[in-house]
Formats: sequence, C-alpha cells, structure tokens
Amino acid sequence: MKILGIESSCDECAAAVVENGTRVLSNVVATQIPHHAKYNGVVPELASRMHTEWIYGVVKKTLDAAGLTPAGLDGVAATAHPGLLGSLLVGLSFAKAFAWARGLPFIAINHMLAHLYAPRLCGENTPPDYPFLGLLVSGGHSIICRVNNFDDITVLGTTIDDAVGEAFDKVSKHYGFGYPGGSYIDKLAKTGDPTAFHFPLPSLHKGDHPYDVSYSGLKTAVVNQLEQFRSKNTITVRPEDIAASFQKTAVEILLRIFFRALISIWRTISADKPILSPIFF
Repeated sequence: MKILGIESSCDECAAAVVENGTRVLSNVVATQIPHHAKYNGVVPELASRMHTEWIYGVVKKTLDAAGLTPAGLDGVAATAHPGLLGSLLVGLSFAKAFAWARGLPFIAINHMLAHLYAPRLCGENTPPDYPFLGLLVSGGHSIICRVNNFDDITVLGTTIDDAVGEAFDKVSKHYGFGYPGGSYIDKLAKTGDPTAFHFPLPSLHKGDHPYDVSYSGLKTAVVNQLEQFRSKNTITVRPEDIAASFQKTAVEILLRIFFRALISIWRTISADKPILSPIFF
C-alpha cells in the first residue's frame, strides 16, 4: 500500500510517499526559511501564499521521485492540526481535492501523533517495540508522552508557557544571531563556554507538574537579566558563551524531565520492552 502524505502545518511545504507504513519511497521538502529570515520569524500570511504557489510542484516532484503516477497510489493523507490555520488549509484542501479526483481514501493527520510514529519509518529494519517514551521538541510544542501502542498515547507533560523552540527563536532574535534560532545558536555554542553563565532551571517537579516544562523564566534570564547570571569576571560577553550557556540549560531542562519520567515508570515496563531515547523534532 502506497500513501501520499502532505505536510503544510507551518513554513515548510513537504510531501512524501510511504509504502506499507514503514518504507519512505520519496520525501521532498521545499523550505521557506530564506523568505522569513528577514522578519526573524514565520509570517503566517506569507507562509500560506507560498504553500499555494509550491504545493503542486512539490507533490509532482514527490511522485516522480517515487517512480509513481497518481494511479499508483492507494490513499492520501495530510496534516489537519495543529499548526498555522492558513498553511494547514492549503495542504488539507489540496490533499482532499487530489483524493476526491482520484477516488482515493483520505486521512486527516494530527502531526504530533505523526512525530511519534516516525521511529517506525525504518524500511526493512525491525521497528521499535511498544511501549516507548516520546519527547517532542519543536517551535511550538514541548511534549513528553508514553506511547502505549499505535494511536494510544498518554501525555505525561507539556510546556506551561513557551516551547523550547520558541525560546531559541526569541533569544536568537534578541541578540541578532539569526533565524531560525536553533541552528544559529547551535553553531555559536560549538565554540562557546557553557559555564560562562549559570541560568536558572524551573522548579516544576512538585504538585501537578512533575513532567511539565517551562521556558519563560530561562528566556527572561537570557534576554533581560543576563548580567545576574554571569559566573566569570570577564571584560566582554561573547555571543558564543551566551549561546552555549543557554543551550546547555535548555537541553538540561528537557533531559531532567525525560529521565524523571523514565525512572518513575521503569518498573511498569517489562525488561524485554526497551524504551527509546528522546525523539527530537
């Protein structure tokens, strides 16, 4: 069974053909990053307009790369939520019209669930067993969950304010590092000192938030309170040190929560059901 999948939830116009739910026959991504970089963030109206212009060509290129025509497909899927409304409507409308015109079944997809299914796109290799822990990290979402089985998800924790990707973009925008923030901060951090600043960690391990994460405090510390957390008496503050110290703390927040969840449910999982490492998207 060959399924055409279309993704347009934000600023990337993408399509792929997947065979039998595990083998990716083709995957085409048209990036809009150069068009949004001058605004230091995604402009929703611009994103939806570019999806409208690009989606036909992206789908055609995807089918060509898979060596297929529309007649060779067995179904069509597209991201329905979450995401930017205008961008979602472009991909969803195109996919529904494509499926209707060809008489193919259509499936609307929650792309957060799709992220959790990604480890099973392993071709001829053996897919990971259920259950496993999933850690979803993106511009708008920070979620840790237990994947009990296909479409059986237990959300353990999520962000109570800013997602980690959003924090990266806002810190990068404030200091003029570049867009998207994640890639620029990661590049700067490679030559920076991660101990130059000791930024605070959120205290959410008590009460009703044992697995939730928060990035508003870290973002505020880096953007507005930088000097309060300097650990070394250096004359100049290097961008590389800010990036390295921020990235270290941001990742530590995620890993601290992940391993807390791992330890707490370890006894409920049999020894022959390994838990996956964090899955980053």
